[in-house]
Amino acid sequence: MSTLLHIDASARTGRSGIDPHGSHTRRLSARFVERWRAARPQDRIDYLDVGARPPAHVTGAWIHAAFTPPPAREPWMREALAESDRLVDQLIAADLIVVGLPMYNFGVPAQFKAYIDNIVRVGRTFGFDRARGEVPYWPLLADAGKRLVLLGSRGDFGYGEGERIAHLNHTEASVRSVFGYMGIREVHELAVEYDEFGGEMLAQSLVQAECAVDRLVDQLSAQNVQLIMENA
Repeated sequence: MSTLLHIDASARTGRSGIDPHGSHTRRLSARFVERWRAARPQDRIDYLDVGARPPAHVTGAWIHAAFTPPPAREPWMREALAESDRLVDQLIAADLIVVGLPMYNFGVPAQFKAYIDNIVRVGRTFGFDRARGEVPYWPLLADAGKRLVLLGSRGDFGYGEGERIAHLNHTEASVRSVFGYMGIREVHELAVEYDEFGGEMLAQSLVQAECAVDRLVDQLSAQNVQLIMENA
């Protein structure tokens, strides 16, 4: 049995195609999870809606607590890190992380940035030791076999690698950097575009994205089966 962590980051609470003004990324992430559940009903699925209920932002007290060695933490420090600890535990328990991640002003939503700041934790998701010299940091999740899926949505078009405005896309690249820093380097991406255009262009982009979601679920599910057979 595997664990899938499903995260939605859109500030919109509904799904496009079902709810007025619904979110395309919620639509794609729900499709992914529903198809995954149908293929692998034995798997556990955890859900986190940071779009509707974002984690608390990092504060000075949080930083003080996080960089204090656990045995030396005072009760208020453990309380300051309680939400972060829950989010890190959830991430560590997951084999596959699926994120509905819209582009907001060329980057990730503030709600998802708050999530990132809570899970990048010294001693938990990355290590630090000054004795290592010029490279004192190392990832702590590198050998866990975790995979990350980013399901995006963009108002304009041409944000893909090598396309006309790829240089303005700071969404997926920033997330790849952060998760790679923790050791999660297998990343799969797809996105709906043309949201601001609407009409047939958006409709075609949605169809293409949904087909890509279906293929990706089939691909990753087949990889799961192969891994189980190899480790049997």
